[in-house]
Amino acid sequence: MKLGLYTDSVGGKTFEQVLEIAVEAGVEAVELATGGQSSAPHLDLDRLLSDADARRRLLDGLDSRGLELCALNCSAWPLHPVLGARSRTLIEHTLALAELLGVETVVTMSGTPGDVPDSTTFTWAWYPWPKDQVALLERQWQQALVFWEELVATAARRGVSRIAFELHPLHLVYNVPTLQRLREAVGPVIGANVDPSHLVWQRMDPAAVVSSLRAAVHYVHLKDTRYDDRALGLAGVLDARPFAEPARRAWTFCTVGRGTVDWPAFLAALRDVGYDGPVSIENEDPFVDEVEGVLQAASFVRPLLQTSA
Repeated sequence: MKLGLYTDSVGGKTFEQVLEIAVEAGVEAVELATGGQSSAPHLDLDRLLSDADARRRLLDGLDSRGLELCALNCSAWPLHPVLGARSRTLIEHTLALAELLGVETVVTMSGTPGDVPDSTTFTWAWYPWPKDQVALLERQWQQALVFWEELVATAARRGVSRIAFELHPLHLVYNVPTLQRLREAVGPVIGANVDPSHLVWQRMDPAAVVSSLRAAVHYVHLKDTRYDDRALGLAGVLDARPFAEPARRAWTFCTVGRGTVDWPAFLAALRDVGYDGPVSIENEDPFVDEVEGVLQAASFVRPLLQTSA
């Protein structure tokens, strides 16, 4: 497994600065956002699609530092009643850029539709009651299956062999059963971007998820989650208080090694199922400087990768 870096982890830095941070951290590969939920993508998607020299300069800049481009990330809101069309275009353009850059993995999210055609936002119908919610969820799935059948076909034409869904609440695909349902319906191009930080706050076991998904593990993010036990006892894991006030929340994302994920067990599970792709640092710790968080995460993970090699 190669240590990677999702460059949004240091979104306040320029692309050149990010590459130097990656070298300092001992990273071997980088994952670049093309837009969507990225607040400051480190590439110009439109320019790279149209300018071969710009693509060459991007790859040369990585190669000169001993880095490879391991994935493009276009996490957005496909199927959203308002943002869905824009998100689809972003995914399609990202698949096109992946072909031009020789990248085989695109990281994204499955999306969630609304409840009626003129909805202004999506409806995440995750609870199996009452009956109208159950019926809505099935309608949403039928819409999603058509959508992703079309995009999987596009990926195949573009030479993208892996579309890795982050198992993220608010999206139709957020756990093992939902990932398996979509994968079985539209094929093995669909797989998981396994990010333990989103699993543990739902009380899922990241190592067990990997062991269950096996070949469906297409990509991996390294991010952790910490709990505030007192707040957790009062608010539970469905704490809706804002991320902007992390000290009040029952759980928050944190730098790898500072939370609850059992990293040796997780990495051992990846090794056991034969995963040999990148494990990409994604740092969103609100209490740690972005650069320091990346360096701390890399320092923590590198010895574990050597142990699990």
